[in-house]
Amino acid sequence: MTERAPHNGGVSFWWQQLGIPPQREPLDGDRSADVCIVGAGYTGLWTAYYLKKNAPDLDVVVVERRFAGFGASGRNGGWLTNSVTGGRDQYEAKFGRSAAEQQQRHMNETVDEVIRVAASEGIEADILKGGELNVAFTPAQLARMTEFAASERAWQFADVDELDASQVADRIAFDGALGGTWHPHCARVNPAKLVSGLADTVTRLGVPIYEGTTVTRIRPGIVETDHGTIAAGSIVRATEGFTADLAGEHRTWLPMNSSLIVTEPLSADLWNQIGWRGREVFGDYAHVYMYAQRTADDRIAIGGRGVPYRFGSQTDNDGRTADSTIRHLQRLLERFLPQTAGVRIDHAWSGVLGVPRDWSATVSFDQRSRIGFAGGYVGTGVATTNLAGRTLADLLLGRDTDITHLPWVGHHAKAWEVEPLRWLGVRGLYAAYGVADQLEARGGKRTPVIARIADAVSGMH
Repeated sequence: MTERAPHNGGVSFWWQQLGIPPQREPLDGDRSADVCIVGAGYTGLWTAYYLKKNAPDLDVVVVERRFAGFGASGRNGGWLTNSVTGGRDQYEAKFGRSAAEQQQRHMNETVDEVIRVAASEGIEADILKGGELNVAFTPAQLARMTEFAASERAWQFADVDELDASQVADRIAFDGALGGTWHPHCARVNPAKLVSGLADTVTRLGVPIYEGTTVTRIRPGIVETDHGTIAAGSIVRATEGFTADLAGEHRTWLPMNSSLIVTEPLSADLWNQIGWRGREVFGDYAHVYMYAQRTADDRIAIGGRGVPYRFGSQTDNDGRTADSTIRHLQRLLERFLPQTAGVRIDHAWSGVLGVPRDWSATVSFDQRSRIGFAGGYVGTGVATTNLAGRTLADLLLGRDTDITHLPWVGHHAKAWEVEPLRWLGVRGLYAAYGVADQLEARGGKRTPVIARIADAVSGMH
């Protein structure tokens, strides 16, 4: 009997499980609005939600090329976590330690805010707050982990616990785990259920979402689309990994590719062998990192970098994933959890995330042009988008709040290099990190020089 190939693409497993939604009506000719939001992912929908909650009479519209949640919002690994994109150190250097710690505090609170809104609005998204577990599997990873844990203990609101090998094993029966870290500010979520529920909620609040409508250009007061023009008092660009498709934005954020696979549902006997009863999300300390969750229906979804970047900032082929990437992720899963050997892979998919040149997220609003944007989450956007949406709503409404003074507000990164330099650069960086991981797998106790050079060149650390 031949093994059945996994379903490949179809946007994502999450959307196939939920059902690709029928497309809402497109824009029908020219119109005006108080606020026009470009992009119906988490950022755009959270912005619309908080605008309507704070100013119910505001005329807010959302424009989307495909359907709400088509991009990263409906494809990600389901980590609703407190990560400060680009790290806190950048903010400490520019604004002081207290400002950096406030950014972290608000990210911690954002995780609970998403959970609160989902409960209050009746959004059932398989949310379970089990924390985030990151595991070291090689001596070099363990050294980095130990250094990281020591650093985290010096920060307010980090709340990171260091675990030894036996404590990790009590949580999940990995093969070869040497230690780990855990923090409580993270929940597993089904991303498509969250974005679908949020889109329905926003619609109920009176916000039309014009789907199947491609925005071609944004300029002060005007959003141009293939179905008409919207004249708006304020405009929000919430296009994340698809930003490069907009006129004038080709080098703003790099569309980085990430891929996932999901297993068939595992048996109760297999789960007894694996553990994972706390359903915390799980990652590792490799340079080319991975991420995983135990789903609500007892599958394992695991992701990582496949083909990291397509030449010319190409973005989407409805999630189709290279066979080599599928095999790599399956080998990775079986290496960490040999108990899964022979388990069927049901689905594979990919998506793009937005990467600024300095790998740091931002939220910004220009009072003169009345154009705002948020993004550059580098894969940490499931929670960060909520803080961005609340902040954009406050900025648009002229509200002076704690979050409008956080250090990421108004941050701008320089543009990415022209092709072929950025293609060569990104491919070279991930090749270097791959070599570093291979060297570390042989037992070296220190981070290889090639990885340190790649960190310095990329600006990630």
